[in-house]
Amino acid sequence: MMSFSKRTYALIAATAVAVIYGVTFTVAKDVMPLYLLPFGFIVLRVSGSTILFWLTWWFGPKEKMDKQDYLRIAGAGLFGVALNMLTFFKGLSMTSQISAAVLMVTTPMIVLVLSAFLLKEKLKSRKIIGILLGLFGTILLIAYGKKSASGTNENLGNLLVFINAVSYGFYLIMVKKLMDKYNAFSFVPWIYTAGLIMVLPFGWQELSEVAWHTLPTDIWYKVVFVVVFSTFLTYLLNLVSMRELKPTTVSVFIYLQPLFATIFAVALGKDQLDQTKLLAAAFIFIGVYLVTIPKKN
Repeated sequence: MMSFSKRTYALIAATAVAVIYGVTFTVAKDVMPLYLLPFGFIVLRVSGSTILFWLTWWFGPKEKMDKQDYLRIAGAGLFGVALNMLTFFKGLSMTSQISAAVLMVTTPMIVLVLSAFLLKEKLKSRKIIGILLGLFGTILLIAYGKKSASGTNENLGNLLVFINAVSYGFYLIMVKKLMDKYNAFSFVPWIYTAGLIMVLPFGWQELSEVAWHTLPTDIWYKVVFVVVFSTFLTYLLNLVSMRELKPTTVSVFIYLQPLFATIFAVALGKDQLDQTKLLAAAFIFIGVYLVTIPKKN
């Protein structure tokens, strides 16, 4: 029977997150903005996930956390939930999908720089090359094909999406410190509770305006998918990967998201696979490999 190391499980978890997010791109697009406006959808996502995390906490181990760590939890709620989600959805509504997607893949480089300064992580040439190759492949994959029309205010939208990328970079580093001290189920409900408090003022009005009785059945299924799989499950899988992998390694898996989004679109007959996309996929996988291969003893 084949046995896997903890690092292998962590890499599988990070890959699963990329697959789910790749599917989410198509699923969420069917929901917004026709049935749910962005900020209202965020409140629904965060509130539903908060309930699920507290139910999980009830059956999990109970740990007493140091008082000073609640400030870090509040910061993780700000950077990993509130600011991260609000700026991305708002920015995406104001700029083109191409611009937003390209800006999103700057996250690994941001995390690499932040880790060098905040965690004193050394910038190895292999990781730098891997990140650059992955970035090139992702830009090639996203930029090829039909571009979306620009939004209402592309400059502000691009700035908001970039703030989202920086915010997520800070979150990965902040939550790593908590992972080293506690079981994930002990602090994640508090992170989402803090995030929920922060997003409510922005999205409550939009959520209250939803005509729930008019939502088609398939839209309900897609909303449930985003809450349960795209938010709750991916968060848990990210924590599994964070326990064994460095923030820079976890962040590079963002490169796989547009790749899996393309695979999903091709499977549905909404896109075609060609040589350019295969070449982009090769760059992405080589980049991920260079960043994730373990150091030799």
